[in-house]
Amino acid sequence: MEIAEKTGAIPFDTDGAELRHRDDRCTFDAIIEDYKLTDAALLRMARAINAADTGRLDADPLAAGFEAIAVGFSLRFPDDLENIERQFEVYDALYAWCRLVVAKETS
Repeated sequence: MEIAEKTGAIPFDTDGAELRHRDDRCTFDAIIEDYKLTDAALLRMARAINAADTGRLDADPLAAGFEAIAVGFSLRFPDDLENIERQFEVYDALYAWCRLVVAKETS
């Protein structure tokens, strides 16, 4: 929160931040909800992230793998900022896959 105040960033996933877990919804869900995001691939991605981040690994077929990747990154890169930066490629790849799945479902 202190860094966000100093830099003007939007804090997330921490105590005191508006964008954080809400009941059974994870921070990613809060971002989608608060910013009214409707992209179908992003919503598909959100299901996997929610299941992994809330410990309901059976709720989505991607959840266990995604959780394993997230935990592995945390072990390799314990510094939050480095961890987030290194995981961008993973999230981008997941979003690309979700776009493909959604396109197949709608065609």
